[in-house]
Amino acid sequence: MNHTRPYTIHALELGPMENFVYLVHDHATDRAAVVDPAWDVSAVMELASEKGARVTDILLTHSHHDHINGIEDVLAREDAQLHLLREEAGFWGSYQDLPTLHHGGDLIRLGETEIHILHTPGHTPGSACYRLGKDVITGDTLFVFGCGRCDLRGGDPEQMFVTLKDMVRDLPADTLIHPGHNYAGQPTSTMQEQIEGNPFMHFDLPERFVHYRMHYHDRHRDSPYGPVRPGEEMV
Repeated sequence: MNHTRPYTIHALELGPMENFVYLVHDHATDRAAVVDPAWDVSAVMELASEKGARVTDILLTHSHHDHINGIEDVLAREDAQLHLLREEAGFWGSYQDLPTLHHGGDLIRLGETEIHILHTPGHTPGSACYRLGKDVITGDTLFVFGCGRCDLRGGDPEQMFVTLKDMVRDLPADTLIHPGHNYAGQPTSTMQEQIEGNPFMHFDLPERFVHYRMHYHDRHRDSPYGPVRPGEEMV
């Protein structure tokens, strides 16, 4: 089979919170990484089997229960390496003795697939996004036309403001985002679409962003999220 990329990202929507659980399949080696295993590990494993892949790695975007409740089930089935940021392990208080704790900027090699780790704090102190070519798996940092909550333990809206600005600066406009939840009318989106239509991308002043994230957004906007034109954030 001729692939233009060394990998395929498969998405499963699982659980009562519309989580996206991703399976990254490296074509050359048939190794696979499951991102944020939760809710129905059997479905993930069945998908890997259908694709002829074996789960060798687990990537965590953060440590909230709805993204991690399948870890032990995966580890009971496969001898998989668990990857997360050192800051998140400290915040979570678990897996701090792993030899595979990472820093932002580190590189994970899944066969011939290179996975770059981005430290994207705001939702939690050690939230991570995983960039593969022109794809980025964003967890609860960036949703399609939304972003993660900052009012839970460890959340920091000022950090989220900086993180989103950094993502706009550092990721090409044609980067395709793969969010941690299916909260929009479409499962994926380009960064350019987010720059234009994501209200959290429209703020230049952190205090206005913080007010919108913490006090306005959840009271006035319901999922499924659609695009918001600049200037309509608090209308």
